[in-house]
Amino acid sequence: MQRTFIIATMSLVLTVVLKTSAQTFRLNSDGYFNAGGTDVMVFSDFYPEGHQGGVCVIMNGLRIATNGDLRMEATPGQWQPVPKQLSRKTDGNRIITTLCYPDSSRHLTGFNPMVYPDYQFNYVVSVEPQGKGILVNVDLDKPVPDFLLGKVGFNLEFFPGELFGKPWVMDGQTGIYPQQPNSPLLMLPTNRGHDGNYFAGRGQKADLKQLDGKGYSPLRADDIISAPYAEGRKFTSRPDDKSQKLTIESMTGTLKLYDGRMNHNNGWFVLRSEIARGATKGAVRWMITPEVDEQWRYQPVIQTSQVGYQPHQHKRIVIETDQRDQGMAEVQLIRIDAEGESIVSSTVPTEWGRFLRYRYLTVDYTDVTLPGLYQVRYKDACSSVFRIADDVYDRGVWQPVIEYFLPVQMCHMRVAEKYRVWHDACHLDDALMAPAGNHIDGYDQRPGLSKYAAGDRVPGVNIGGWHDAGDFDLRVESQAGEAYILALAYEQFHPDIDVTAIDHKRHQVEIHEADGKNDVLQQVENGALTVVRSYQALGRLYRGIICNSLRQYAMLGDAAAMTDGEPGNSDDRWIFTEDNPGRALATAAQLAATARVLKGFNDELSSECLTIATDIYQQAEGNDRLAASRLQAAAELYLTTSERTYLDFILSQQDMIVREPGRTGWFMARIAKQLETRKDKPSRRFAEAFRKSLEGYRSDLEARSAETPYGVPYRPSIWGAGWDIQRFGFEYYFLASAYPDLFPKDIIYSALDFVLGCHPGSNTSSFASGVGAKSATVAYGLNRADWSYIPGGVVSGTALIRPDFPELLTFPFLWQQTEYVLGGGSSHYMFLVLAAKKLGNPQSNHYNQ
Repeated sequence: MQRTFIIATMSLVLTVVLKTSAQTFRLNSDGYFNAGGTDVMVFSDFYPEGHQGGVCVIMNGLRIATNGDLRMEATPGQWQPVPKQLSRKTDGNRIITTLCYPDSSRHLTGFNPMVYPDYQFNYVVSVEPQGKGILVNVDLDKPVPDFLLGKVGFNLEFFPGELFGKPWVMDGQTGIYPQQPNSPLLMLPTNRGHDGNYFAGRGQKADLKQLDGKGYSPLRADDIISAPYAEGRKFTSRPDDKSQKLTIESMTGTLKLYDGRMNHNNGWFVLRSEIARGATKGAVRWMITPEVDEQWRYQPVIQTSQVGYQPHQHKRIVIETDQRDQGMAEVQLIRIDAEGESIVSSTVPTEWGRFLRYRYLTVDYTDVTLPGLYQVRYKDACSSVFRIADDVYDRGVWQPVIEYFLPVQMCHMRVAEKYRVWHDACHLDDALMAPAGNHIDGYDQRPGLSKYAAGDRVPGVNIGGWHDAGDFDLRVESQAGEAYILALAYEQFHPDIDVTAIDHKRHQVEIHEADGKNDVLQQVENGALTVVRSYQALGRLYRGIICNSLRQYAMLGDAAAMTDGEPGNSDDRWIFTEDNPGRALATAAQLAATARVLKGFNDELSSECLTIATDIYQQAEGNDRLAASRLQAAAELYLTTSERTYLDFILSQQDMIVREPGRTGWFMARIAKQLETRKDKPSRRFAEAFRKSLEGYRSDLEARSAETPYGVPYRPSIWGAGWDIQRFGFEYYFLASAYPDLFPKDIIYSALDFVLGCHPGSNTSSFASGVGAKSATVAYGLNRADWSYIPGGVVSGTALIRPDFPELLTFPFLWQQTEYVLGGGSSHYMFLVLAAKKLGNPQSNHYNQ
C-alpha cells in the first residue's frame, strides 16, 4: 500500500514537473519566445507610433498587447517621442535590446517631426523566461531628472478592439474596459516646458509654434490625460477568458491602467509603471504571465475571393493551417441552390508547404464552371459563400470606386447622397504660400522656389482634387497618379457609368444622380484640374496643399470644418512647391496620358495637360542623370502625340530599357508592340531586344510568385501589401495583354483574388470596403471616428507583425492595415477588376454600370 502511494505520488510529481516544464517559454529559431499557443516578440518590430514594436504578446492567434517599452508619457500618440533602437541580440535564452533617447534625426525634422525633452540617456531592455512567465528588466545609464519624474515609465499597450465590455482585475479592484474613454481628467505638467536642443542640422527645421497652434495640440498631449482606472502591483486582463488571460506583476513600482484614447483617437489601453527617483539598474522589473494553452492549435482558414469567379477563370483556393498539423482531410466544394446543398467535389488538397508561421494547402477549382453559389469546407472550417457567374464583376465590384469612394473624397465640393451629406463644400479658401521650413507628412518648403512670398494668397487653386484618405491633403503624386490610372482604365476598357452629378462651378456633387457624363472621365478631369490650375498659378508643379497646423491635420469629421472658407486668414491651408525633377517627370507622364482621354471630353483641359507635360519634359532635356525618369514621360508623350522626337529618345535608351524590364517593361510594352510592325532596323532591333529581356523577366516573376501560396510576388512587411500587389497586377496587365505567350493571365486573377480575400491570416475580408460577402467595413478614412467605411475604398490590408504573424485587425486607426489612399489604392483595384473581366470574357468590350 505504501509502495503504491509512493509510486502514485512520484507519478503526480512527474506529471506536474512535465506540465510546468512544457509551459516554460523558449526562444525559438524565429527569434521569439514560445510556449503552446502563446508567443512573445521582443523588438522584432520597430514602429511604435503604429502600435507595433517593443515587447509584444500574441495569444492563440490574437495580438493581445504590444509596444512594451520606455516612453516619456503615460498615453503617447504618434507625435510623441520614440526611442532609437541601437542593437538587438540574443544571449542564450535571453533577448537584449539597447535603445536611447533622443533620436536626433526626428527632433523637429523629418517626415513627421517630434519634440524630445531635455533628457539624453541609453537603456537596455532584457527579456527572458522565468517560471511560467516572461521577466522584463530595464536598466538605465542615468537616472530620470526631477522634471520628468512621473512621466518616464515602462508602457504596455492593450488592443482595445477585443476588450470593449470585457473585465480586468488590479489587486482587489475590478473593472470593465469601456467603449469610449471616460473622465475624470488628470492634469499634469507638460514635458514641453523642457524641450531639448537636439536638432542636428540635417534637413530643415520645423516651426514648433506653428505646429502647436492654439488650444489642444497633438504635439502636447501629456498635460491633460485620463486619470488611471486603477493602481496596484498585479494586473490581470481578461480573467474570464483563458485564451486571452494575461497577468502582469511589477516588482519595482505601482502599475497604472490608463485609457490612451482620451487624447488620441487611435490610442490603446496602457498599463505602465513609472521610473522611480534615482533608479538606474533594475529600474523596471515586470513579470508577464500569459495563460498558456499547450493544446492550442490554429484552426484552418479557407481563403477565397469574397466576390467569386467567372466560369473560365483561374480559381485557386488556399487553406491556412497550423504548421504542426500532420496529414490532411478532404476538401469539399458545396453547391447551394434553392433546393439545398450538393457536394460538387471531395478531394485531397495539394501540399504547398510553410509560409510565414503556417502550413498551406491549395485546391484548384478552375475546371468548375457551372454558374451558381458555392462554399468550400475543410474539417470544421468553411469559406464565405461565393458566386461563379459570367456577370460576377458586373455590379457592385469595381463600380463603388467611381460610385462612392472618389466622389466622397472630392475636395472643394459639397458631396451629398440623397438624405446624407458626406461633407460640405470645403477648402474654398485654398491656399496660402507655405513658408520655408520642414512641415508635416513629408511637406518641406525650400526657399526661393516660388514667385509668391510666404503667406501670400495663391489664386485659382481651390478647384479639383481628392482628399488623401484621412488627412485631407492633396499631394501631386496622388492627384496626377489617380487621374493617370483612371485614364488608362478608360483607355483600355471604356467603362460606361453615369451615376453621379458633378458641378465644379457650383462646387456640388450628387451621388446617385446622372448628369449625362461618363463618371470615369469626370474623375480624370477632377484630378487634372488641381494639378493644372496649381501649375498655372505657380509657374511650376506644386508639391501639394495641406493644412498648416497639427490640430487641423488630426481633425476627424466634416472636411469643411477644417477652415472657415474665407480666404486670407490664419486657418487657410498652405501650398508647397519643390525641386524634384524625378517626380516632375512622373507627373509629366501622367498628364500626357490624361490629355489623351480628355480629348473630346474637355478639349481645353486636355490641351493644358499636354502643354504642361511637354514643358516639364523639355526642361529635363540634356540632363543625363534624368534619362531613366524621362523614359515613362517620353513613352506617354509618344503615345499621345506620335512625335518622332520621343521615339528617338526611347530608341536611344534601349540598353537601359532591356536591362531593367521589371521597371520599364509595363509602360514600354505598348510601344514595343507597335515597333514590331515597323520596317526600319532600329525599331525592329529594339522590339526584338525588348522581347528577349521580357523572357528573362518572366522567369524572375515565376520564381518570385512561387515563393508564396498566393501565386503573386509577395514580400510581407509592416505595411499591408494589398496596394503593392494591386500595383503589380496593374502593371502586369500591360505585359500580359501585349505578350500573352510570355505572361499568362492567371497572375492577374491571383492578384485580384488576394485583394478580395485570398490572403494570409484569419481575417479573410475583402480589402475593398463594401465589396464581397465579407469586407473591411471599419477603415481608416474620413469617417474612421465612427468605426465606419466608404464603399469602394481599398484598405492597405494584411500587415506583418514581424517576423511571421499576418494581421488584419478590425480597428479604424491602424493606417498600416486599414487606411484608404489616393494615387492607386482604389483605382489600381478597379483596373484589376476590369482587366479580369476582359480577360475572362474577351468577346465583351462593354463595361456597363
